[in-house]
Amino acid sequence: MLPESWKDQLSLVSADDYRIMGRNRIPNAVTKLSGLETNDGDGGACVTKPKRIVVSNQLPIRAHRDISSNTWCFEFDNDSLYLQLKDGFPPETEVVYVGSLNADVLVSEQEDVSTFLLEKFQCVPTFLPSDLLNKYYHGFCKHYLWPIFHYLLPMTQAQGSLFDKSNWRAYTKVNKIFADKIFEVLNPDEDYVWIHDYHLMILPTFLRNRFHRIKLGIFLHSPFPSSEIYRTLPVRDEILKGFLNCDLVGFHTFDYARHFLSCCSRMLGLDYESKRGYIGLEYFGRTVSIKILPIGIHMGQIESIKGAEETAEKVKGLRERFKGKIVMLGVDDLDMFKGISLKFWAMGQLLEQNEGLRGKVVLVQITNPARSSGKDVQDVEKQIHLIADEINSKFGTPGGYKPIVFMNGPVSTLDKVAYYAISECVVVNAVRDGMNLVPYKYTVTRQGSPALDAALGFGPDDVRRSVIIVSEFIGCSPSLSGAIRVNPWNIDAVTDAMSSAITMSDKEKNLRHQKHHKYISSHDVAYWSRSYDQDLQRACKDHYNKRFWGVGFGLGFRVVALDPNFRKLGVETIVPAYKKTSSRLILLDYDGTMMDQDTLDKRPSDDLISLLNRLCDDPNNLVFIVSGRGKDPLSKWFDSCPNLGISAEHGYFTRWNVNSPWETSVLPADLSWKKIAKPVMSHYMEATDGSFIEEKESAMVWQHHEADPSFGSWQAKELLDHLESVLTNEPVVVKRGQHIVEVKPQGVSKGNVVEHLIATMRNSKGKRPDFLLCIGDDRSDEDMFDSIVKHQDVSPIAFAEVFACTVGQKPSKAKYYLDDTPMVIKMLEWLASASDRSKDSEQQSKFTFQQGQCRNEIIDL
Repeated sequence: MLPESWKDQLSLVSADDYRIMGRNRIPNAVTKLSGLETNDGDGGACVTKPKRIVVSNQLPIRAHRDISSNTWCFEFDNDSLYLQLKDGFPPETEVVYVGSLNADVLVSEQEDVSTFLLEKFQCVPTFLPSDLLNKYYHGFCKHYLWPIFHYLLPMTQAQGSLFDKSNWRAYTKVNKIFADKIFEVLNPDEDYVWIHDYHLMILPTFLRNRFHRIKLGIFLHSPFPSSEIYRTLPVRDEILKGFLNCDLVGFHTFDYARHFLSCCSRMLGLDYESKRGYIGLEYFGRTVSIKILPIGIHMGQIESIKGAEETAEKVKGLRERFKGKIVMLGVDDLDMFKGISLKFWAMGQLLEQNEGLRGKVVLVQITNPARSSGKDVQDVEKQIHLIADEINSKFGTPGGYKPIVFMNGPVSTLDKVAYYAISECVVVNAVRDGMNLVPYKYTVTRQGSPALDAALGFGPDDVRRSVIIVSEFIGCSPSLSGAIRVNPWNIDAVTDAMSSAITMSDKEKNLRHQKHHKYISSHDVAYWSRSYDQDLQRACKDHYNKRFWGVGFGLGFRVVALDPNFRKLGVETIVPAYKKTSSRLILLDYDGTMMDQDTLDKRPSDDLISLLNRLCDDPNNLVFIVSGRGKDPLSKWFDSCPNLGISAEHGYFTRWNVNSPWETSVLPADLSWKKIAKPVMSHYMEATDGSFIEEKESAMVWQHHEADPSFGSWQAKELLDHLESVLTNEPVVVKRGQHIVEVKPQGVSKGNVVEHLIATMRNSKGKRPDFLLCIGDDRSDEDMFDSIVKHQDVSPIAFAEVFACTVGQKPSKAKYYLDDTPMVIKMLEWLASASDRSKDSEQQSKFTFQQGQCRNEIIDL
C-alpha cells in the first residue's frame, strides 16, 4: 500500500496528462516517483531509500545537437560542482538533479529529452521559455541581485538594474516551475532536498507550503551583504522568509552568516543562539540551523589531469614559451567584481618601480566567458584591454616581451592546470567574491606529479613551492592563512605583494605551500558535501516529533511547529468543564493578554471592567490579574472591580480584593541593592540611544526595545554580565528577557503566585481548585505554566480541569493557545455568560421554592 505522500503525488496526474503525451506510458512523475526497489517473489515489500535531490540553476550536463543525425547528445559536466558533491553522500545514495538545461530544446522535443535525461542521467530539466529566462536570469538575477549581493547598489545603468516588478514576477514564476519539477520526483517522507545559490532563494517557500515536513537545505555560494545593503531590496522579507523555510542554511564564511543573522534580527526581530557549536534561529517553533563551511575542490579531478601525458606536453610547451620568465597567473570570470584592471595597474606599477624586472616578469591573465551580457560587462572588457595595451606598449618590446598576456576564454581545465604548473604565483584580486577556488586548484597542481615533475625538470629533492596573493574580500581568504592578503583597492599594497612573491625564498614558499596543501587536501568538495549532508539530517531529525501548521499566504507562508499535545482552546472544551465545577481559580496576565501590546493607552476599557466584574461576581470564582506592572497603576485601573485580586510586579505584591491590604510574597526585602544597580543601568542607558529604565518598588528593568536591535542586544549581554558581577552577594536575580534586563528579589516569579494561591485555597476551603484557567503571552507567564505542570506532576489534582493557555501559536509549556487578545476576551465572555446563566438558574430555583412554600402555607390555613 502506498504511503499518503505518494498518493498526493499520484493525484497530480490527470487524464489530460495521458492525452497530452499521446503514448500509453506512465508519466515521469510516477515512473520515477521515489526510487523504489521491489523485492522479487510473491508478497514482496516496497523498500524506500532516501534520495538526495540537488537543485541548481543549471544541470551538471553538457548538451549539443549532432549536425549529421540532428539528435541531441548529452554528457556529464565533470567541472560542475553539483556533480562533484555526490562524492560526499553515503555509498549507493540515489542522487537526482533538478535544473535548467544549457540548450535551446524545441517544445516538441522536450518530453523525450526529459525522459532520456531522467532515465540515463537522473536529471530533471526545467525548460524555460526564452522571454521568461531572459527576465529571470539576466534581468533579475545577474543585473539586479548579483550586484547587490556583491555590495553594489544600482545607482547607474553601468552598476546594474533598478528593481523591476516584471523581472521579480519572472523570478517568482521560475522558482515555482522548479518546485513543480521537484514534486515530480520527491518522496517528502524520505528525501532530502539541497538547493543551491541565489537564483532559487524563494523556492523553499513553495516547497514548504506543499509539504510542511519536507527535509530542506540551501547553500548560498555568493556573499550575503550587510543589512545596510540588503535592506534596500523591495522584496527583502520575501527572500529572508524563503531562507527561513529551510531546515539548514549554508554560507562559506562567518561574515556572510553574520550579515544574514543581522538582517533576520533587524527586519524580522529574530534572535539566534549557539548551542554546542551549532548556530540556530528560532522561527515559529522550528530551529533553522546555520552552517558555515567553505567549499573545497575535487581532488581526484585535478590529480587525474596532473597525471595525464597531454598535460605534461602542454607544460613543456609553456615552459619553453616562457623560458627565463617569472610567471604570475590570474584566472577570473569577466565581470566588474574580479578586480582585473586593478591587478593590471599593480603590474604596471611593479615594472615602473623595478626596472630589473622588465623583461623577466609576465602576468598571464585568463578570463572565463561572462555569464551574462550587458553594458557593465562590455565596459569591463573594454577597460582591461585598454590598460593591458597601455602597459604592454610602455614596457614590452615589438614582437617580443609582453608583460601582460591576456587570454580570452573559454580555456579548458587541462590548459588551466598547465598554467598553474608553470606559475610561481597566483594573484586573486577580486574586490568581492563569494568563494573563488583558483588558489586551491593552483596549490594542488603545484604539489606536482611524476608526469609534471618530468615536464618541469624537477628532481626528487626539489621542494614544492607556491605563493598566493589573495584579496581580503573573497570567501577563500580566511582559510588561506599562509597567503599574502591584500586590499585590492590599494594598488601600492598589491604591488608590494607581487614584489614579495617574486623575491621570497624557496624555503618560505615551501612552508606556505605545505600549510595550504594540508588544509585543501583534507577539506575537499567531498568533505564539504558530507559535512553539509550530515548537518541537514541532524536539523531534520525532530520533524515527526511536532505538529506543523501552515500560516500565511503566498511568499509570506511559513509553518508553525508545535508540541503534539498543543491545541487551540475551544468553547466546547472549556465551558462544560466550567459549568460542572464549583471552586475555580482564574489567572490572567494583562499586557499582551487582555490588552493588545500595540495599544498606546494601556488603561482597561469599560467593557473589560464590566467583563471582569461579571466573572468576579460568581461566588465560585477567584479571579486574579497577574502582571509585571507596578501595584499603583494596577490598583488605580481596577479600583472599580471590588472582588478582583491583583498580583503586581510578578507576584511581589498581592491583594485579594479592593478592601484587603497589599501583601508581599517574601519577607520585606532589603532594597539597598538598587543603589548599586541604578548607576550601572544609567550608564548603559546613556550609552544606548532608545533605552530607558523602569523602576518598580521591588525591581528595576532596563528596556531596549526602541534601541538599535543589534546594539541593544549587544549592550543587554554586557549589562547582564556587569550586573551579575556587581550584585553577586545581593539577594537578587538578574534575568534577561525580550528586550529587557531585569533585577528583582530572589524568590519572586509568577510561578510562585500560582503555588501561593492554590495553597491558600486549599487551606481556606480544605481542597484545591477543581478548575484552573491560566492565560498569558510572554516569557514571565511561562513560569506560571511551568508551575502548573510541576504541581500536577507532584500533587495531581483529582478530577481537576486545568487549562494553561498562551496567546498566539508559539512554542510554550502551556497545553492550549488562543490566537490573539480579542479571542481571549471572547473566551472570557463565554465563561461570564455561563456564570450569568447559572446565576439566573439559581434565582429561578429560589423563586420556585418560595412559591411552593407559599402554597403550603395557604393549604394549612
